[in-house]
Amino acid sequence: MACPKASYIRDLKKLLALAHKRNVPLIFSSAGGDGSDEHVDELIDVIRDIVEGEEGSNRNTKVLAVYSGVSKSTVKERLAAGKIKGCGPPVPTLTNNDIENATRIVAQMGVEAFLDVMRAHPDFDVIVGGRAYDPSPYVAYAAFHTLGATKEPLHALGEEKLGGFFHMGKIMECGAQCATPKSPAARATIYTDGTFDVIPLDSNARCIPVSVAAHTLYEKTRPDLLLGPGGVLDLTKSTYEQLLDQRTVRVRGSLFHSLAVSGSPYTVKLEGAKTRGYRTLTMGAFKDPILTGQIDKFLTRVHNYVTYQHREVDQWWEVALHKFGAWDKEAPGEVWVMCEALAQTQELATSLASTARVACVHGPYPGQKATSGNLAFGMGGLTEIEMGPHAEFCIYHVMDLEVGEEGASERPGRGEMMNGTSHAPEVSDDTKNTIFAYRQFSFGSLDASQAETKGPSNALRPISTEGSERNGTSQSPYSVTKDYLSATEFYLPATIATLGDIAPVLRSKNAGPYEITLDILFPNHSIYNLIKKSGLLTTEKIASLYSLKVEDVIYCGFFDQAWAFKATIPRMRGGNYAISGSFGEEDVHGSQQYLQLMRLELPEALVEKLSEKAVL
Repeated sequence: MACPKASYIRDLKKLLALAHKRNVPLIFSSAGGDGSDEHVDELIDVIRDIVEGEEGSNRNTKVLAVYSGVSKSTVKERLAAGKIKGCGPPVPTLTNNDIENATRIVAQMGVEAFLDVMRAHPDFDVIVGGRAYDPSPYVAYAAFHTLGATKEPLHALGEEKLGGFFHMGKIMECGAQCATPKSPAARATIYTDGTFDVIPLDSNARCIPVSVAAHTLYEKTRPDLLLGPGGVLDLTKSTYEQLLDQRTVRVRGSLFHSLAVSGSPYTVKLEGAKTRGYRTLTMGAFKDPILTGQIDKFLTRVHNYVTYQHREVDQWWEVALHKFGAWDKEAPGEVWVMCEALAQTQELATSLASTARVACVHGPYPGQKATSGNLAFGMGGLTEIEMGPHAEFCIYHVMDLEVGEEGASERPGRGEMMNGTSHAPEVSDDTKNTIFAYRQFSFGSLDASQAETKGPSNALRPISTEGSERNGTSQSPYSVTKDYLSATEFYLPATIATLGDIAPVLRSKNAGPYEITLDILFPNHSIYNLIKKSGLLTTEKIASLYSLKVEDVIYCGFFDQAWAFKATIPRMRGGNYAISGSFGEEDVHGSQQYLQLMRLELPEALVEKLSEKAVL
């Protein structure tokens, strides 16, 4: 799972206690991080143990598990029928080998699967969802209350209502990242016409129109048209209004164009990964400036030594030497090096890493004074760390569904207990006409009046830190303090030289495993317009900064609603398309790829104009 099991137990204890105390439902999706069927069942077991365990309330709790696993046979059939395509230009064409090599395949559930489950069991207490499009549970819950007991299809709500629901869900799934400064949590108030208000729950943070508008750039290929299961969220006409409290923003005008209305097939994104060899790591620091001043040549000799020592091995292998820190020849500093070995077997990978470590420790170099050893290493008491199987995306494709397949049907055979552990078998192809399935569980034997109402215990409350007590409640250490708030206010520097000097937000992030997206937010309309009209940021400039061909740039453009610029590029390594998390990866989230833009020097004429506008 994405986090240790203990983390899920800790958080679910708090959430279930609050859900029981306040009589509100708990809904979450992509269980365990990936949303695989096995992880849905694992978290179902956690919930059962919390409710029925020694410290549990034993309160009757109805839990629905929604599964997103898709059988390989289904995917093969759709591939043969020409109903699968890559999710973006860098994604290679899917093959039957990719399908076979995937350990499992999941599909990102849309709203309809969650809505079906809610309608079938409106008295639910908890929904544990498999892999899902992040806004889906939010949209489904809003639609569930709007449509009531009717069986009307989702698109019957119309473009305006659905647009607001989807836009709200896109914002809320990231908490209060839409606030300034960003903070952990937010609340949305949704109106039946699709209008919604959003406010951060931290009293020292606030939402403003540009911060809310800018959130649609985050992790997406483009900011205005967001593709998802069953349609497109259209934000080209969205408006953002600051309310009187100066902390809440009201959003109107978002639209959702349903594929069902246009007659196009409903689509879902498939995800799958394969095992490609085994990895071992070794790491340490070089501190001698004599060595760090020639680090590149030294590491080349290390790689050559590893190759020489394994010259008779007939299995495939790769070694990457990653360096971090200051290695400028003029001012050499400390350099941290990590050797990553990938091989056909774990034994070979460990041999490669060990050989690289020995070469790093004892390899000679010109001017050497420290003959006892070059490398500070051995953190945690291990010289090599075996990482086990290496996972790599092999499926990231969009699949057309037949009419009605986007929902979820109950399959009682799923989730049955086997030897004390719940087990989700592969989706059968001979059941009802839906891709997704659900199973219901009932834990605890006492009704609400009999069960002791418990809040989170003292041991589970956030640790109080100095300055975090407000209104008699204990605040998380991650809460925004007034000191932090003032420290993050943006002021133009006295001397303007680079793009980073005039951008309060300049970031990069994955837009899926094959793409990296770059966002620049400007402080006001005047500066934004100057940059937009200057011709500084173009497709050609992005291609040049990131060593790409112009035709490789996936998206490039300005977004007026947020005073922002956005570009999306393929993830590259060594001049070839790469995948997040694949061998040689140094930045899985893609969050450190903005520096080329931050350091971009501004032309003198533009600096003069910006200096004139600096007071605005």
